[in-house]
Amino acid sequence: MSDTLICSACATPHPPTERFCPDCGLPLVHSPEVAAAAPAPTSAQERARKIQRRYAEGPLVRVAAARHQSEAEFLQGMLLEEGIPSLTRRSGGFDVPDFLAAGPRDVLVPQSGAMAAREVLLEAEIVPAHAQASSGPAPGPVALALLGLVVLIALVAWLGTEVIG
Repeated sequence: MSDTLICSACATPHPPTERFCPDCGLPLVHSPEVAAAAPAPTSAQERARKIQRRYAEGPLVRVAAARHQSEAEFLQGMLLEEGIPSLTRRSGGFDVPDFLAAGPRDVLVPQSGAMAAREVLLEAEIVPAHAQASSGPAPGPVALALLGLVVLIALVAWLGTEVIG
């Protein structure tokens, strides 16, 4: 029984330390003899085989937000179908015990897969188009709110001088 892995596209043998074919970029698989004798792959192994190497490099970047755990897992499944690895974490500032599925989650992907992930989510109309361009609030509403605050302070000051003086 051999421990060599082969490329499913070009059938080139590789050592067991390799994961992807350097020529094709496809995940390596066990040779048919080993595959017949090996136990069935677990669901984690099947998910890992879907990941494309070009999307698995760099620091983690937030690409989407989910309202709860099941929505986050749905987004992860969509990204995995495109070969993009992801993970979820509880959004900061939300006070719910960790064992509950409630509460917002952030969906994170490696930086090399961030643009592809945003395109997948944008195509599925999960992330609005304007959210991709900027992550902060638009400058118009912020400026309008500050102007309103200044007007309110001026009005209170004027009323204070009229009543007192």
